[in-house]
Amino acid sequence: MSSHASNRARVIPLRPVPATPGPAPAKEPLWRDVVGDVLRRERLAQERTLKDVSEAARISVPYLSEIERGRKEASSEVLAAAARSLGLGLGDVLSLAQGELARRSQAAPVRASMGEVRLAA
Repeated sequence: MSSHASNRARVIPLRPVPATPGPAPAKEPLWRDVVGDVLRRERLAQERTLKDVSEAARISVPYLSEIERGRKEASSEVLAAAARSLGLGLGDVLSLAQGELARRSQAAPVRASMGEVRLAA
């Protein structure tokens, strides 16, 4: 028995590699995009400006704009301040974002379902 045969490692892929190339799987939405959409939708529903909400939340207008556009991943403190400035709690924003994420995931199904998503705030 040669020493080369006993030194081989067996590679176990984390995800099965498809035998034939097919269409690319649907892209999962990013959390920051979903949260940003929720904040913007709530702000617009209240007919408030970025300036008004940013002043109430003590967040700069450019930073709040980037959060709403999904360009920045806001901390929980910043999200809570933005939520409060809209008359919501952090849990409200996270709940709305979870519902939106579930809707988007149903629109673009993935191969295996992980079940219900629950978020703790």
